[in-house]
Amino acid sequence: MSIYREYDIRGIYEKELNEQSVVRIGFALASKIDGEYVSVGYDARSHSPILFEYLVHGLNAGGKKVLDMGMVPTPVNYFTNYQEWDGVTPSASIMITGSHNPSEYNGFKITIDKAPFFSDDIYALGDECSKMEFPAKVGREVTKIDAVSRYVDFLVSEFQHLKAMDTKIVYDCGNGVAGIVTEDIFSRLELKTKGLYIEPDGEFPNHHPDPSEEKNLEDVKKLLASDGDIAFAYDGDADRIAVLTHKNNIKGDMMALLYSMKMDKPTVVGEVKCSQVMYDELRRRGCKAVMYKTGHSNLKVKMKEIDADLACEVSGHVFFKNRYFGYDDAIYATLRMLELVYDGIDLDAELEKLPKVFSTEEIKVETSEEEKFKIIDAIKVLLKNPPLSFPKIKDIIEVDGVRINFENGWGLVRASNTTPVLVTRFESTSQQEALVYEKAINDLILDAQKTLLINN
Repeated sequence: MSIYREYDIRGIYEKELNEQSVVRIGFALASKIDGEYVSVGYDARSHSPILFEYLVHGLNAGGKKVLDMGMVPTPVNYFTNYQEWDGVTPSASIMITGSHNPSEYNGFKITIDKAPFFSDDIYALGDECSKMEFPAKVGREVTKIDAVSRYVDFLVSEFQHLKAMDTKIVYDCGNGVAGIVTEDIFSRLELKTKGLYIEPDGEFPNHHPDPSEEKNLEDVKKLLASDGDIAFAYDGDADRIAVLTHKNNIKGDMMALLYSMKMDKPTVVGEVKCSQVMYDELRRRGCKAVMYKTGHSNLKVKMKEIDADLACEVSGHVFFKNRYFGYDDAIYATLRMLELVYDGIDLDAELEKLPKVFSTEEIKVETSEEEKFKIIDAIKVLLKNPPLSFPKIKDIIEVDGVRINFENGWGLVRASNTTPVLVTRFESTSQQEALVYEKAINDLILDAQKTLLINN
């Protein structure tokens, strides 16, 4: 059951994701899909085509026909849900990807009726798979579709106004699948580009494909310093982006502020880890800013619920409903950022105007799957009567874990939905106060752990 996660299905090839488990997953998913066709694509990992065949076995046995898009970025997979293919519109899509995880990992990101299939639905699917008989093989029903060309044509058409813009662009595909589409898009738009690690290679020989980690950006930073005006980096399946200038590594929340400048008072959804500067600045501009749970599936669902224009995660997931379809797409986000530059917006100057705050990166506190949510519950109880030394609390937000607003900043502690850790983050107008908030909340975590030990 450990492969069935909050946002997707993920595990180690052969050990956890093998013929026995994946065929069952395909067969169980078939019963959740009303229509006849499912579009399926996969990332650059060597075992992805093998998992594709296992999944086809299960889907076909469950009465579904497969539209095979081959190796694609995750956004191309999502894109197929909004297109007709020889008179057929898929009722669901499945992306076979380990995202930014090490090469031995793989998994499935599932969309049904243009909405993410996640959380309790995934846990119930896992329970169903654990009890079912292994499905017999039936005739293979797979139709090839050229999703990459359709996607590239769409983006090139949407961004014709950027053609031959003067900006020098450098980028790092990290040997993930972004390079499958970037080369054609950049070439057809006649952009001045230099790329690193473009060729897909599921062993990721140059660096780990996670642009939220500074160490993975070293090579593209060097290229930017010597030969670029702006830099982009992508994760393994190209649904997360890093944006770099000569002065800034622009996180997802600050990207949202920049993107929103060219929208008419948009509604923007952010996660609980986003800077308060983002929420305050959006509201100052007359926009609607909504704080919600972390996780790409959660944000897509919330966007649809409130008809939002834009959503973001600090880690680089950016979701556009404004002029797009409402899912996270690092390639599309690249072109929207270039559009800002084309329109004369000085990214660094705009960021310089914002209030100065000191923010930590995500700090992870190891715990166990059994205890992480119990610790959060214990912290909520302790906060009803906090220690006398605890910083003055303005208010507490419990939309995802506990975000405590103080007089000059905030602190967050939440349970990760994918790993056995607590995630903390702190922000203040003063670096010293940010450290005070960090110590106060770390002490609270220790007190919560002691409470659990006593109660057990």
